[in-house]
Amino acid sequence: MAEAAVRSIKKRTEGDESAAMEHERTLLVFDLVGEYCGLDVNLVREIVHVPPRITRVPNAPHYVRGVINLRGTVIPVLDCALKMGNPETGSTSESRIVVAEFEGIQFGVLVDAVREVRSVRDSLIESEDSSSAGSIGTEYVIGIAKMEDGRLIVLLDLAQLFDITELLEEDN
Repeated sequence: MAEAAVRSIKKRTEGDESAAMEHERTLLVFDLVGEYCGLDVNLVREIVHVPPRITRVPNAPHYVRGVINLRGTVIPVLDCALKMGNPETGSTSESRIVVAEFEGIQFGVLVDAVREVRSVRDSLIESEDSSSAGSIGTEYVIGIAKMEDGRLIVLLDLAQLFDITELLEEDN
């Protein structure tokens, strides 16, 4: 009887160790074009309210909504929905700009609403099934996290979504 209890405890402990060894990603989860989307928090610098005015930039790509002044730094604001071929949506009280940094360049990403920061185990992410991305182009998706509660979180690939070097070249 005692041996069975020891085996049971050992089995649970081994399971806990393997679960602890499994890699997790911490994501900022937000709404975008009717989908839950996620972005690695290591790319996120801050989240700000959408200011009353975003200054338009002449001859900028169609998905560049303009620039904002964030504590003395001019930040371009990019609209994911427009980049993905969706119509421009107006800002609401829940809309936010996620200020990200990628390859040393800071820029803002306009999102419909920020929901949460959560850890997601890699085992819940399926890279092959990007057909579940809905209105988000599969070329902009790293994978789909299938959560235990049934929700799907589309993991966005900023490198594919916004070619930052292209933006800089167009700026000059």
